[in-house]
Amino acid sequence: MENHYQILGVPREATTAEIKKAFRERAKKNHPDVATGVSLEAAQEEMRKLIAAYEILSNPERRHEYDRAYGRFVHPSEFDYRSFLWERRTEPEYGSKLIFYDFLHLEEDEALSIWRDLGGLDFALDRYLDREDWMDCTFILAEELYKRDRSYESFILLVDLVREENRKPYFRHFMGEIHRLLRDLARLKLPRTVDDETLVECLEELIDLGYSRKEEGRWLRTMAEALSRMGDRSGAEAALREALRRDPALPKAVQMRRKLGV
Repeated sequence: MENHYQILGVPREATTAEIKKAFRERAKKNHPDVATGVSLEAAQEEMRKLIAAYEILSNPERRHEYDRAYGRFVHPSEFDYRSFLWERRTEPEYGSKLIFYDFLHLEEDEALSIWRDLGGLDFALDRYLDREDWMDCTFILAEELYKRDRSYESFILLVDLVREENRKPYFRHFMGEIHRLLRDLARLKLPRTVDDETLVECLEELIDLGYSRKEEGRWLRTMAEALSRMGDRSGAEAALREALRRDPALPKAVQMRRKLGV
C-alpha cells in the first residue's frame, strides 16, 4: 500500500519544487482524459490520490504533520502489517489502528467503512490510539466526512478536537483550518442537512467553545430562527435577546424582533 511520497514518485527528502514537478508530470500522464490501458474509474481514482498526496506534500505545515504521524505510526516491518490489522479489524484496538493506517495511505473508503462498522461516532477512537494519533486521525476523518457532505458527523468530530486542543495545545498549525470548517458547517451545511432540533444542539456546542461575540451573535440568531420554526416562541425570544446582547448591530435583527415581538 503506497504512501503519499510513493504515489507522487518522489523521495522523502524531495523539495517542494520537485514535488510540484512530479505532480505535474504524473497528472499529465494519468489524467482520465488521456490515460490509456486502464478504466475511467481507475484513472479517476489514481488522479484523486495524486491530488490528495500533492495537497499534503506541497504544504509545508501539512507535510510536517503527515511525516510526523506517518513516522510515529507506520513502521517498516518484515510482515504485512495491514493484513495483520485487517484480520483483527473487529477488535477495537486493532480496528482503530487500521483506520488510521488506511487514512495515511489514502484508502479513505476502506477507513470510513471500518469506522462505520465499529460504530461511527459511537466508537471511541481516543480509547485505543495515543492522544496525538487520535487527534491526527480524527482531523483526517473529519475532513473526509466534510468532503462527503457528512456534515453532522464532521461537526461533532471537529468540536471534540477543539475541546481537546483547548485543554492541552497540540494542533497549533491546523486550528485555523479546523475553525474554518466549523464556521462553514454552521453557516452553510448544517442548516441544510439536519433538523432544527439538531441544529440548535450543534449551535449550542459552538457557542460553548469561546468564539467572538459577533460570531456568537450570528449563531444565536440562527438558533432563534430554528426555535421559531419549531414553535418554541419563548426559546426563540431568549436566543434573539442574547444574540442582540452580543452584537447589537446584528443584520436581520430588526426583522426577527418584529416577527417575534421582542
